[in-house]
Amino acid sequence: MIKVDHVKFRDQLLKVLERNNLSHDISIEIVESLITTSLRGVDSHGINLFPHYYQELISGRINKNPNITFSNNLTSALVMDADNTFGHYAGSLAVEKCIDIAKFTGISIVVVKNSNHFGAAAYFTEKAAKKNMLSFAFCNTEALVNAFNSKEAFLGTNPFCFSAPMHEEESFCLDMATSTVPWNKIKNYRRENKNLENGWALNDQGLETLNPHLAHSLTSMGGYKGFGLATVIEILCSGLSGGPMSKDIAPLYNLDIIDDRKISHCFIAIDIAKLINIDLFKLYMSKLSKQIRSLPKSSSEEVMIAGDKEKNAYKNRIVTGIPIDENKFQEFLNISKDFQNTII
Repeated sequence: MIKVDHVKFRDQLLKVLERNNLSHDISIEIVESLITTSLRGVDSHGINLFPHYYQELISGRINKNPNITFSNNLTSALVMDADNTFGHYAGSLAVEKCIDIAKFTGISIVVVKNSNHFGAAAYFTEKAAKKNMLSFAFCNTEALVNAFNSKEAFLGTNPFCFSAPMHEEESFCLDMATSTVPWNKIKNYRRENKNLENGWALNDQGLETLNPHLAHSLTSMGGYKGFGLATVIEILCSGLSGGPMSKDIAPLYNLDIIDDRKISHCFIAIDIAKLINIDLFKLYMSKLSKQIRSLPKSSSEEVMIAGDKEKNAYKNRIVTGIPIDENKFQEFLNISKDFQNTII
């Protein structure tokens, strides 16, 4: 395991994208999402994904010059056509539109169609939280999660994310897949040749496996209930956008398939100040979090609320650097030898 300086690494990622004729506006959203996510300790959706995004870019799978449009532009409920751009850019445009509308109407929803993998959903909800908004982000993905009691995958990992601003600390943020773990975690375990944990993955017969190389699909978080939540997210995304269901989305990692993936997202923003004084709300969030964190411990571990693990990781990695597996780092060196200069 090596560690890289997040500032130097960020600059090098930007150089690679812009050398390949991707605009700065699109490039910066991809890079900021990946760096921020890795600093928060979410390695499954951080910089480890960049080599694949790079391959999608140079293969022509993703549109470098999208013509992004919005429908019903005078309402608080919009549909955005991302024109096959990077999901990080599409999501950022959508959530900024949500924020702008919610300042006037109190609440807004923007559904996105014809997009791509958008990385960590928290990147978008945190943008809204910084503007004193409550926010939700949802996404459908390729079919990786078995339907309850079925041998066949039907829905994606379909993430749920919610952020709320807090007093004198970063926002409360719950960002989770509706599968027990994200698929990228399985790939990380494959790369490290580590056994999976119980209840994570299924083989091609729908039976549990601990072997990451035999993992064919994922389990739903909470079984029947988790699959139900994933279905709700599917409805909010592909149902409202008119995009394809998870089962009809091309796999992320199969670059032999260059057809548009047509992933759908859904973003919701709520202006807190339209309902309650924002300072009172933030103090409420502080009171809520302090009461939970001060509850009696069941072990030596700290009692935490959603987002605490990520906040702790950020405080550490912003100083010590972002860890990368040596084999994964070689993929960066294959893209550009200049990544060597980012090692701490």
